[in-house]
Amino acid sequence: MSIAAEPLRRLVAEIFRRAGCPPEEAERVARYLVKANLTGHDSHGVIRVPRYVAWIEEGRLVPGRHVEVVLETPVIAVLDGGHGMGQTVGPEATAIGIRKAREHGLSAVALRNAGHLGRIGDFAEMAIAAGLVSIHFVNVYNSLLVAPFGGASRRFSTNPVAIGVPTGDEGPFVLDFATALVAEGKVLVAHQGGKPVPPDALVDEHGRLTNDPRALYGDAAGRYPDPTLGKGALRTFGEHKGSGLALACELLAGALTGSGVNTGGEGPVHNGMLSLFLDPQRFGVGDHFLEDVRRFVAWVKSAKPVDPVEGVLIPGDKERRTEAERLAHGIPLSEETFRAIVDTARRLGLSDGEIRELLED
Repeated sequence: MSIAAEPLRRLVAEIFRRAGCPPEEAERVARYLVKANLTGHDSHGVIRVPRYVAWIEEGRLVPGRHVEVVLETPVIAVLDGGHGMGQTVGPEATAIGIRKAREHGLSAVALRNAGHLGRIGDFAEMAIAAGLVSIHFVNVYNSLLVAPFGGASRRFSTNPVAIGVPTGDEGPFVLDFATALVAEGKVLVAHQGGKPVPPDALVDEHGRLTNDPRALYGDAAGRYPDPTLGKGALRTFGEHKGSGLALACELLAGALTGSGVNTGGEGPVHNGMLSLFLDPQRFGVGDHFLEDVRRFVAWVKSAKPVDPVEGVLIPGDKERRTEAERLAHGIPLSEETFRAIVDTARRLGLSDGEIRELLED
């Protein structure tokens, strides 16, 4: 099924308002989740609604909370998200990093104890809009999902990395990927009737490669899938290279930020994020930076394509194409995902009539 972006955003915003988020925060969470779907990152989109609401009800996410400054210098900020909504504390941390980089040429922002931050590429896009290069490392405390290279036991989370580079045109470079071969949310999408994950995306408890979501969720019959119940694990991409990068995310986004590293500790699941921001205008290259970026991107995209229709893409191109298509034709959702969202809305007190009204295009 396909749903237009704006009606879907209205429904999700009302769900989070009913769940306890201030109105402006509910709108912001809905906007970011729907944007993830629009850009093709369904694993970080509205499929997260039931889980976010459950976390709010359990006290693992705290609506209405903002970042608090733990330590600050002209170019460094250490911030505590207080388990607030990631769609609030993440943009706030990014805005601080942007301000400092504009003033001093570069900055480093360490965000600890953030609620689920969602699509990290959103923060790279914020920096690009300000003319800045940015690099983001993320870990997920107390969320063991991924086996290291050569292992069958969970030691990492999906630990994403994002890099953004302005190009001076409408096609900036936005590299955003999980260090797991697939994000946990993509396994959730597959579990709920969506696109299957690759055959070797998971490893079961016996060390055998599989794409069966039950390796991650166990027997999820009759309840919302819980990734802590499976006996298998996700695998990192790129064998030892992805495993090494996932470990680096733990050290940089977990240990260096003070957010905590994944050793099976106590406490709620939360994100740590280390973000670096650089102003190209302060590197003595002037306008040559954007000239070189544009020239090199054009050179890369001029390569003979394997698929003449698809062409040669740079990171960010596919998301822009997908967004244009889904704005025109709607966001595809599995019936199970849509039903879980509607059931959450009903549980929070929305009548079927109110749900239909919010979804009117």
